[in-house]
This record gives sequence, structure tokens and C-alpha cells, in this order.
Amino acid sequence: MDVAGVADTWIPYSVCPATSPFTDSTSSITYDIMPHIILLGTLDTKHAEILYLHHQLKQIASRLSQPLQVTLIDCGCQNIIDEAITVTHSDLIKKYAPSSREIRGLPRGEAIELMIGYVTRCVQDLLKTSTVHGIVGAGGSCGTSVISAVMRTAPIGLPKLIASTIASGNTSPVVGECDITLMYSVVDIAGTNGLLRDVLDNSAGAIFGMALAYQSRIPDAKVLADRQETPTPKTRVGITMFGVTTACVDRIRAHLEDNYSVEVYVFHATGHGGKAMERLVDEGRLDAILDVTTTEICDLVAGGTMSCDPDRLETMLKKGIPTIISVGATDMVNFGPKETVPPQYQDRKLVVHNPTVTLMRTSPDECRQVGEFIVDKVKRFAQDQTKVEVWLPGGGVSVLATPGSLFADADADSTLANAVQSGLEGTGTRVVCDDRDINNSEFAIDIANRLMVLVNGKNDLEAYKQFNIL
Repeated sequence: MDVAGVADTWIPYSVCPATSPFTDSTSSITYDIMPHIILLGTLDTKHAEILYLHHQLKQIASRLSQPLQVTLIDCGCQNIIDEAITVTHSDLIKKYAPSSREIRGLPRGEAIELMIGYVTRCVQDLLKTSTVHGIVGAGGSCGTSVISAVMRTAPIGLPKLIASTIASGNTSPVVGECDITLMYSVVDIAGTNGLLRDVLDNSAGAIFGMALAYQSRIPDAKVLADRQETPTPKTRVGITMFGVTTACVDRIRAHLEDNYSVEVYVFHATGHGGKAMERLVDEGRLDAILDVTTTEICDLVAGGTMSCDPDRLETMLKKGIPTIISVGATDMVNFGPKETVPPQYQDRKLVVHNPTVTLMRTSPDECRQVGEFIVDKVKRFAQDQTKVEVWLPGGGVSVLATPGSLFADADADSTLANAVQSGLEGTGTRVVCDDRDINNSEFAIDIANRLMVLVNGKNDLEAYKQFNIL
């Protein structure tokens, strides 16, 4: 089995032609496109169910007279023989196992980890050698863990859907920072009862529709080359936001879009938002960062529910792209319902944000640790100190932290600011101390303009005069 050749040679069924002409509405060029969907499943435990999903994809394509290519990869730990399977368990072992290692006798967890690696490499090979328009799978907890791990390595934007028994639980480990769509199976994926068939039918329809939508917005490379189109690139700016810094970020976004050639990506700083932003930086899909809302660091320090990973901030600093860091929403740590706040924090200043989120005011010591975290990352990982700045809004780091508000605490905020100032002194990283609060409209405009100064490489003095931010 040659995975690299699968996408070019395998036509899954005869009811649909191999190609179908599509005419682009903006061009007279006609070209052939066939959507390609990768189907993942553990056929040693979900044989009938995965084949049913495979069949439904074929049926939808047939009803719509739409050509479709399905690559079915068996993610199971035992070899299953079925003509519908494109890439068998044995194929994976033969191509990706260093010494054709037998998986069946291994402990379950170890076997699953190995299969994740093999299937991931197979999918990555397909993504490199052919055009893929969607990935779909179905499984219980183990199957979902395999399928989701593979999907998380696929590009953000490529449709991904899992029909899963654990879609209504804690899905953070499944989705991570990726754009995986989950459909709760309601019943276990065991057998083909009427309810499960409905769910799998919907899954097939959903991924089919998403694949067509994805196909329509990803022009064929040959067509672009024939047109000799070279779009004028916009600067892609990533910004972090929380509800309590929304006014700031909305003003930044509007100002950037009105005054510069930019495309703005706003990330909700709920733990995975920061991860998603840094992943896009790592993939080269963001050119500059306004990390306005670094609240995830507070949850890392105090054990909140929206924590970042310990490597937060590192990716953009290592990349050396223009980056401005601020301290938005560092006045709070996130927990679930009030009764779930850890006992050691029950006497702290708490605000019930909504029935599922309770906010705790950060202490001066926690704020010091947040400041030291930022300093440590900048000092150790910034490739170009002149492209990194830290802005400190002295009038309040969130809508709750302004004077007279629920989380107003000048001591805590100044402790954080002092930690940043003293820690970055003499490093070449510019620290801007501002008396305004983070949601002040003029503060937002100034920080936005300053980022574009870093992007465009203008002389500092000229920029300060232009934007009046001396």
C-alpha cells in the first residue's frame, strides 16, 4: 500500500464519476474537482458502525450526483479485512512501524499511543500529497481519543467532525486549540439502532456539506497559477480578549481595520484561546500579536480552570514577530460554580460571573508571579527585543478593576507593574506605563498604532509624533 498514491488512484464506488466539471463564477476557466473526505474509525470494535457512516457518505454523494472520494483508514489495533477499507491496520504497521511491531499483545494505552502515531503520519502524508476537504470519524472514548489526536495535527480550517459518546462531557482534551466539531451520539456507538443511524446520517451530511464549503473557498492551485493571481497580503494580527477587555479589543480591531491593511483574529483567552493563537503563529499564519489579555497566566499561577500551558508567550517571542504584551484581566482567576472554588480560596474576593463561572480577585503575590512570568519569557525567548513591548494600564486592567469597581486593588496592580518594570530594566524591551485603564478608547488606539509602528519599522520619534504617544 502506497499512501501517497491513495488519493490519486482510489475511486470508492462506481455510481459517481471520477471527475465533474465545476465553473468558477469569477472566471471562464472550467476545472475538475472531486471532494476528498478521510474517514477514521477503529474497525476492530466499530466495524458495522464505521461502514454505515462510509455507506451514508456514498449515498449522499449519489443522491446529489456529486463525485466523492472517501479514504477509510482503520485506526484499530487488530487487522480487519474489508474491501471498503483503503488503509488497513496491516498497511499502517508495514509502512510506519519501525520493525513491524505487533500491537495486539500490548497494554491498551500503549497500543493506542502507537496507533495515534501511525494514523497521524498516514493522514499527514495524505495532506501533503493530495487535496483533502474534510476528516470525519466516530467512536467511544478510546476511538475518540485516537481520532481527535490525529485531527488536532491537521490544519485549522480543514473541516473535522467526530460523532462521539463523550461529546457532552469535558471536551477540552478532545478539541484542544483545534476546530473539531463534536456530535454527541446519545447512545453508545454499538450496533446500528435507529437513533444511532440518525446521528451517523447527520454526521455524514454535516461533513459532506462542510467539505463542499471548504472546497469552494480553497481554489485549485492550478487555477490560481493560470490566472497569475497574487493577492496583496494583509498583515494578520492576533489579539487576545476576555469579556472584561472587550471594549479595548473592539476599539483596537475597528481602528486597525479602518486605518491599516490588516486582517484581525481575536482569540478568547479561556486557556485554549492563547494556545490557538500561538499555534497559528507557529504555523506562520499570524504576522503580529497584541496579547492584550494575558489572564490565562493568572489561572496557571493560582490553579484556575482557564489556565494556559507553562510555555505561554514563547512562540511569538521565538518567532521574532512584532509583539505587544499587556496585562488585561490579570485581576482575576477563573473557577466553575461558586461551590467548586477550592477551599483555600473561599474567603477571597469572589464574583459570580454567571452560573458556571466564578471570578476570584488575584492577590498582590499572585500578581507578582504573573509579572515575573512575563519577564522570564521575554528575557529568555525574545529573538528581537526591539520588536517586543509591554504596556501597563495603570487605571485598571479590566472593567472590574477600575477605581471603585469590585476588583479595584491598586496594591495588586502596582505589584505586577513593578515586577515587569524592574525585571525588564536594561533588557532593551520597552515598557510603557500608562495612567489610563485598559478599556480607555485612546489607550486602545495608541497600542494599536504602536503595533503597526513595530510592523512597519518606522522611526520611533517619527511614530511618537504621529500618534502622540510620547
